[in-house]
Amino acid sequence: MFKYLVRRLIRSGFTILGVTFVTFISLHLAGDPTLLYVSQHASATEIAETKAKLGFDRPILEQYTRFISGMLRGDLGNSLAARSPALPLVLDRLPATIELTVFAMILATVISIPIGIYAAIRRGTAADGGIMLVAIIGQSMPSFWLGIMLILFVGLSLRLLPISGQVPVIKPILEGNIDEALHNIPDAFLHLIMPAFTVAVFSISRNARLVRSAMLEVLTQDYVVTARSKGLSERIIIIRHAFRNALVPVITVLGLEFGFLLGGVVITETVFSWPGVGRLLFNSINQRDIPVVLAAVLLFEFLFIGLIFALDILYVYLDPRIRLD
Repeated sequence: MFKYLVRRLIRSGFTILGVTFVTFISLHLAGDPTLLYVSQHASATEIAETKAKLGFDRPILEQYTRFISGMLRGDLGNSLAARSPALPLVLDRLPATIELTVFAMILATVISIPIGIYAAIRRGTAADGGIMLVAIIGQSMPSFWLGIMLILFVGLSLRLLPISGQVPVIKPILEGNIDEALHNIPDAFLHLIMPAFTVAVFSISRNARLVRSAMLEVLTQDYVVTARSKGLSERIIIIRHAFRNALVPVITVLGLEFGFLLGGVVITETVFSWPGVGRLLFNSINQRDIPVVLAAVLLFEFLFIGLIFALDILYVYLDPRIRLD
């Protein structure tokens, strides 16, 4: 286990350096962020002085080295637009993104697993073909288009659900306002449904196909045939024998799902005016607010790396034959 931890930390360090370097260079090539700090009528001299004051006149590699040095000290710089520390600004938006991502992941898991199992059991039937057709359409559907359609029909035409905004639950809990969090749950649920479904559609479709494939492979194994020959009910065979052994590839994708959904919330949060990290990241990219973009990317990266580590530990529990060392 110790050797595994050392290897994982080394790989994670190189991954962080690589991602931050590519992001840093891309943002600098996109345009001069100095213009955020000066007025529209600033002279060339004022712009040059501001650029020198902010350090943007120095070589890119030197700026990146300064950023890494500050990151190791927990200082990611100040937002160019908000004029405040970038990391607290991102962390303040994190609870809203976690709410959306977790709810979307719950939807993706609760819907995709039963659908995938049912399609595997009904292999070759019209129901199986219909489910797989819908899954392919779901994987091909752009999330921003789906979000806009839901807003137009469900929100504006039918007026069944709110079309934008968020009612916080996690943030009041973190601040110690449990009563406020409990009071917000009904409204929070209504505000969550459309954006969470928009984020989850791709995952539902992909996971349903994965569960179906894993189940079909397991259902042909000898121990399933033996269980049937013993007279066990089909329900017990599916739940106790087949599904558990099909879990390892499914858990792999479901575990990584959180990271994929985090990346998918950027556009969805913008469409639904959801006040999370994704929307902040989108606006910061448009404004070339380099410190905020880097802080958001780092946060997503750390969350994803931590999730991968937790999955590796879970594999050992699910399959004792797996050894991390």
